[in-house]
Amino acid sequence: MQPAPARTRPGLVLPGPDGAVREIVVVGAHGGAGTTTLAVLLQPAWDMGTVRRTARGCPAVQSRGRPIALVTRNTAAAAARAISAVNAITWQGERIVVLAIVGDGLPEPPAAAYRFALLAARVGAVVRVPFIASLRAADDPAQAVLPGRARRLIAGIRAEALPGAADPASMTTTVGAD
Repeated sequence: MQPAPARTRPGLVLPGPDGAVREIVVVGAHGGAGTTTLAVLLQPAWDMGTVRRTARGCPAVQSRGRPIALVTRNTAAAAARAISAVNAITWQGERIVVLAIVGDGLPEPPAAAYRFALLAARVGAVVRVPFIASLRAADDPAQAVLPGRARRLIAGIRAEALPGAADPASMTTTVGAD
């Protein structure tokens, strides 16, 4: 009996011709941001949990050359935590290539939008991840059926984080839910 062919998940990038696997470091600005879900969808990715205050001289995140995607919700309080997380990550020379702002289905508050606008100059790209109903009902994000626009968004995040790893024509940085 032959093994079943490998299924690829949205955002899964297989090793390139040189055998190198290109990974993204995914870290949350706060608990409940959607870090683990996004890390599953962006596989191969390192889910680093939440940025925490560290002892002086210790970096908040060590990416070891991998691109960092910072995940936050779209509330005013979450935006304030995102500012603190950007400060904690970048103070030692790390660079955030993608700030992923996860929507909850409601409009972004003006205070949050203002704070995210301030952060836009300090990160490589700002990507707004819309509310995706299929993820709410799924036990495993890898098994959720994502709408086409959500799949393109995942490819867009990967393209921002790893230039050349995804088709630039499929890159979308702001997507509404299907």
